[in-house]
Amino acid sequence: MIKVKVPATSANIGPGFDCLGMALSLYNKFYFKEIEEGLIIEGGDPEFANESNLVYLSMKKTFEKIGYKCKGIKIKIEDNIPASRGLGSSAACIVGGIMGANEMAGRVLGRDEMLNLATEIEGHPDNVTPALIGGITVSISEDSRVYYSKINIAEGLKFYGFVPEFKLSTSEARAVLPERISYEDGVFNVGRVSLLISALVNGEFELIKTACNDRLHQIYRGRLIAEFEEIKDACNKLGSKGVFISGAGPTIMSMVEKTNCSFYEKIQRILSKLSNKWEVKEFELDLKGATTGEDI
Repeated sequence: MIKVKVPATSANIGPGFDCLGMALSLYNKFYFKEIEEGLIIEGGDPEFANESNLVYLSMKKTFEKIGYKCKGIKIKIEDNIPASRGLGSSAACIVGGIMGANEMAGRVLGRDEMLNLATEIEGHPDNVTPALIGGITVSISEDSRVYYSKINIAEGLKFYGFVPEFKLSTSEARAVLPERISYEDGVFNVGRVSLLISALVNGEFELIKTACNDRLHQIYRGRLIAEFEEIKDACNKLGSKGVFISGAGPTIMSMVEKTNCSFYEKIQRILSKLSNKWEVKEFELDLKGATTGEDI
């Protein structure tokens, strides 16, 4: 049986719309076996225990690219990444399916080829790149190829995700974005994403709060997320170095210095008093990305 583990991801990281992403210590696990015929899917959402399953569709796309003829497939899914919360559940399914198919076919594709294929399926590389590569990455797609770089950030940060009970679809979050932006807003974001990367690499954590400001997506998507401003203000008062919407939302992320030992307890107390139910998750950066083998 082939085993694949893929981390959750948080894309955009403030101003890095559709190009920045980080891999987090929360995982979906996938188990694959070639069978005599048909398709068997165990685990995951029962609604997608069929040929519309994204893991299966990604495997099928990979087999087509490789030219591998698969008789039948059994897929078992352990989905720990919540769906429609901005934590890269779709990217995890895509990467898991591609890696599973590639293992089944004899490891024909290299990592970069798998990344290009994952981006083709997903439509953009900001989630699939850290899911596959690990760490914090910057990635772009040009001429059907993904160019990426892994950012070696300074030690000293931990990451908190505030995951609500309500969902927000990516299509809905995309629909509120403007078709065009001003030159001024473009310059605003270019400066801040540059500052954010530099601050993370150099350990200048006091710059992150300013660097996380954004005019491309958060000012629009924040209106779709109940209690976003209250949570952002609370995090800032508790010493957070940066607060941003995770992917398309509605999960909210906070970067906190590891020396801030009281943050977790205090933010939990504040969130418990809000109208909506929020789960606080403490993450480490996952530096490996997607893995296969017995030790997943």
